[in-house]
Amino acid sequence: AQSHECFSVIVDLVKTTTSDGVRLDGAIHSPTHTPLDPLAVDALVCLHGVGGNFYGSTLFEKITPALLDLGLAILWTNTRGHDGVYPAVATNRGRLGAGYETVDECRYDIAAWVDLLVERGYRRVGLLGHSLGAIKAIYSHAQQPHPAVECIIAASPPRLSYSCFNNGERSEVFFETICEAERHVSEGRGKTLMEVKFPFPLLITAESYVDKYGREERYNIVKFVEQIDCPTLFTYGQLELEQSGVAFAGVPDALRANLTEPQRVAITTIPDADHLYTGAQESLGTHIASWLKALASSVH
Repeated sequence: AQSHECFSVIVDLVKTTTSDGVRLDGAIHSPTHTPLDPLAVDALVCLHGVGGNFYGSTLFEKITPALLDLGLAILWTNTRGHDGVYPAVATNRGRLGAGYETVDECRYDIAAWVDLLVERGYRRVGLLGHSLGAIKAIYSHAQQPHPAVECIIAASPPRLSYSCFNNGERSEVFFETICEAERHVSEGRGKTLMEVKFPFPLLITAESYVDKYGREERYNIVKFVEQIDCPTLFTYGQLELEQSGVAFAGVPDALRANLTEPQRVAITTIPDADHLYTGAQESLGTHIASWLKALASSVH
């Protein structure tokens, strides 16, 4: 254990191994007090975005104090998509990271982290993801729900939609890139690394690009949000909805239109916030804490 200089709490460095043999690292921030009022969850699993990691997220660093104040344990995690690329020495994969991941396999990562919390006595767990981490939280629970997961907090999950990208701004760049990636895959060169410019500059294999952005739209949150059976909070930044293009424009309304039980889903816009919630991270933490307290009231 070591003291984290940003908070007056003890941080335990932890590791887990997924059911398919991938080692992951993380850190548990333990609360300094028990909750004053009953809460719907005991702990939160934090899931980083593309190329992130458990020790480098300014967003999670800023929002964690408000969550610790509730009496929650906060687990910062790596998924197998952490950083750009790293050697997966304990597996037969050779390399993993954002450039090599298959998003569907996040199911194994999240299950391993939730299992670790359950083994430590936290029986009711929430998932808190940002960007691709938010997509992973939603997708994993829709496809393979863990019985200990009681709620999901999805901060700024983009809509990964082939049809939207192909008809939005910069569509020519996207179509050229996806066709190149598909060509590599069809010709048996799926591990070819590509320096792509859409939706942002990234070094990624052809097969991973097709997995995330391909015609099947495997991870389009609008398509499977209705499968989520637990209370869910979506947050978006006002500026990202207005300025970040087709991946975000109109997404809150599209989500609402696909819900037959909208009462279990809250969708909130954080004023003056961009995708990283620059200058508004503490406001995001406060809003999440308020939602969790309100959720506890509705449960009890």
